[in-house]
Amino acid sequence: MHGEGLATPSEGDTVHKWKTSMAHNVALIEAVLAKASDSDLNIDKFEASINEFTDDDPLYDLYEAEGSITVRPTTVAERISRVLSQSLPAYSAASLRAVEEHGRPSRLVRYWLPATLLVLSSSTILRILVNRQAEIVTWLEDLGTTVIDFWRNWVVEPTRKVIKTIRHDEGSEVSIMSKRSLEGDRASLERMVVDFAIDNPPTGAPLTAPEIADIRAKVREGDLTPVLRAYEKDLARPLAGTVRGNLIRTLLIQLQKTKVDVEVAMGGIDALLKSQELVFGFVGLTPGVLVCVAAVRWLRATFAAAPSSSRRRQEGTRHLMLRQLRNVDRILTNARPTGFGELPYRDHGLLLCEVHVLRQEAERVMPKTGEFCEEIDELLDVRAGVQRQQRVVERMRWAYRVWL
Repeated sequence: MHGEGLATPSEGDTVHKWKTSMAHNVALIEAVLAKASDSDLNIDKFEASINEFTDDDPLYDLYEAEGSITVRPTTVAERISRVLSQSLPAYSAASLRAVEEHGRPSRLVRYWLPATLLVLSSSTILRILVNRQAEIVTWLEDLGTTVIDFWRNWVVEPTRKVIKTIRHDEGSEVSIMSKRSLEGDRASLERMVVDFAIDNPPTGAPLTAPEIADIRAKVREGDLTPVLRAYEKDLARPLAGTVRGNLIRTLLIQLQKTKVDVEVAMGGIDALLKSQELVFGFVGLTPGVLVCVAAVRWLRATFAAAPSSSRRRQEGTRHLMLRQLRNVDRILTNARPTGFGELPYRDHGLLLCEVHVLRQEAERVMPKTGEFCEEIDELLDVRAGVQRQQRVVERMRWAYRVWL
């Protein structure tokens, strides 16, 4: 890169320099493609093998020539055509063979053991299925009925109740007693007290209409003074009060009063339940929804392939991106820069491979913006030096932490 082939040429030597650079690169590309597919070649000896391959190449020797260019453009074009038609297909075929040899085994190799066990135990499995056919059918029917009943009773019905509650459907209101129970018992208590007061006036004279209305108003407020006075009077002589019947009558009226008080207290609880009816509806719906979600997730994890799950695929992509970024940092840290502070050829090639995979994975999870591509281009700029490339990696680590 710092040789004369790519150096800024003088005005009179421009054509000569760029012609030699083109011929040199074509010869070098052909040599790399020829040696890269050699599986017996050691990586440490790769550069020496490339040099040996290009020593006798007339196009490569032009790099050091200072005179006129003797090779015609058609010769260089023929070499480029040979690279495209022969060298690249041969390299692709060699790569595919290497992948087939060292990559994932065939399905026969992977599944021969479970397939063999299945074949050997097929007769036993068939015998069990035939002998227990009725039990299996019954079990499947019970399972289907259980699933349907669970869906109907714990998902559909609670959902319908919640919808009725949101729409203020009176038929869906939560209640622990009937709506007219308290009014009926309170009216009955009022009539019982008024009748007792009319039958047993305090002064002995018949009650007037204003007095009866006053007693009705006091009974509505919970005041049972006429009944309590008669009750206290009969307690002094309980036998006589029992014979006359007033003692038993007052006891029954107080029993009715106790019933009304209990219903008033229950009415307060009933109002509290109605105010929180929507909460209770969602509480009743939650267990069914949780069970359905858990069942769906289990079925998806059991029967769905790993690549078909978007979330798991994205998590795997993030882990792979983080691993690739770690490999890039490792390459830059362990590299021995040249005299110009740049990466050597081997580390530069490894960096290109890791960054290529990183770019492909980033396209799956990151937004379609050009910022990440700019970072990639700056990371691959070998002329910037190793230290600057390391700073680019640090910037990528904190700038794209959300996707990593």
